[in-house]
Amino acid sequence: MSTRVKQPGKFEKVGECLYRYSSNGVYYAVVRHEGKLIRRSLETDDSKLAKRSLADFKKSLSQVDSSLGKMTIEELLKNFQATLKTLDANTIQKLGFVADHFRKNWAPGMTQAVRKAKPSEVDAWLGLMREKYAISYYNEHVQFIRRMFDLAVADKAIAESPAKEAKTVRRATPIRQSPTWEQFKAIVADVRSQKFNADSEDSADFVDFLGRSGLGNSEAANIQRKHVDQAKGKITVLRNKTDKGYQIPIFPQLRPLVEKLMNQAGEKPEAHLLKVDNVKKALTNACVRLNFPHFSHRSLRRCFVTRCIELGMDFKTVASLQGHTDGGVLIAKTYSHLRTEHVDSMAARLVDNDHASTAKQSSPAA
Repeated sequence: MSTRVKQPGKFEKVGECLYRYSSNGVYYAVVRHEGKLIRRSLETDDSKLAKRSLADFKKSLSQVDSSLGKMTIEELLKNFQATLKTLDANTIQKLGFVADHFRKNWAPGMTQAVRKAKPSEVDAWLGLMREKYAISYYNEHVQFIRRMFDLAVADKAIAESPAKEAKTVRRATPIRQSPTWEQFKAIVADVRSQKFNADSEDSADFVDFLGRSGLGNSEAANIQRKHVDQAKGKITVLRNKTDKGYQIPIFPQLRPLVEKLMNQAGEKPEAHLLKVDNVKKALTNACVRLNFPHFSHRSLRRCFVTRCIELGMDFKTVASLQGHTDGGVLIAKTYSHLRTEHVDSMAARLVDNDHASTAKQSSPAA
């Protein structure tokens, strides 16, 4: 009994740069690029699809630097981390943790060629991260891997990012606790009344300053005597993240406290206006003693903004007091809820004056 020997297939040219393998019918692209002959399976036995894939393959070759064809994932990661050095220390540290997670959990390994990375591998890695971390931290991983492969595209190591379809997860709208103005004043008074706490007066001043100025804790903590112009009624504020400065007025509700703090600061221009820079513990303890919800530093800022809006200040003006440059878009989006009682009081102003006048004239009392 003779055994038939299976004949090997052969490549048959069916068009310009297009070949078909006879044994299985799969189409291949055979293209000369930058002096090199490149053969690549088009992974289809459909002629029309093969022609479209060939056109896409040729286009991708024109967008890629062939000298980077052997770049590994490890090399790409190293290059990407080098671009992060201009960021602030906290961000660099956070992204360093994400890089470690990538290095340890990227299934194909660090020696994989960047050009061979697949969207399915990106999805698999992100799937592992989704199981381990909260939404906000997971989203950091999504942004990390997208930016890393975007760098490979920009450097022409690959024509298209395998992470381009990676999506962040939308976070649920958080419940933002914000004290009323009366609650805020009660907190300040409670912190100031803790006579057995050596820092009670300084802590109370800090809480008071945040609520009356609308500044964040780091912005307030950085204010020095030279930043306060009492004659012009202005305070210059520097943002940590952007190093950009902006000015806020010394509001009437803030002026007595500023005058007190300026007298205490002495004459040195570099003297800090506030003696402490963090009152989390004092704030938490005051909320517990007063049976209030837990309020944070940011809650005091929200208290200020909400009070401004409730007093009739427009979003654009409030945004400028917060150092925003978006014309009030973020403020409007974040604070459009307002308190029910304020909405009700504003709605009560919607009176038809003509109707009210007619009703008054026709009443028996008139």
